[in-house]
Amino acid sequence: MDISTDLVGDVLIARIRGELDIATVPLFKKRLVNKTEDTGVKVLLLNLKGVTFIDSSGLGAILGRYRILQKKDGRVLLVGLKPQVKKILTMAGILTIMNEYKSEESALKEVHEGRIA
Repeated sequence: MDISTDLVGDVLIARIRGELDIATVPLFKKRLVNKTEDTGVKVLLLNLKGVTFIDSSGLGAILGRYRILQKKDGRVLLVGLKPQVKKILTMAGILTIMNEYKSEESALKEVHEGRIA
């Protein structure tokens, strides 16, 4: 798995490629925990366009970030869901608590217009 991040104001954009599973969740947490807990980040935008597989460990890691940000009145936004990943997220109920966007730009536009967080 590869994760690159950018900070845009109080939005942390994380672009993830590869599998988000029991073997890669420790890297996910290592790369994102400090950046979402020790900074003023209110919104985590997860670009999952490059994610080819996600298991229950990956779902748990995403939900963990959601819980932390929710305590700060923040949000987790999802971008670029492949059909197989979207199916898993839908079955887990994640898409009922996190918004999905077609692009980073559309998600950022809503955040900056004050329609999110």
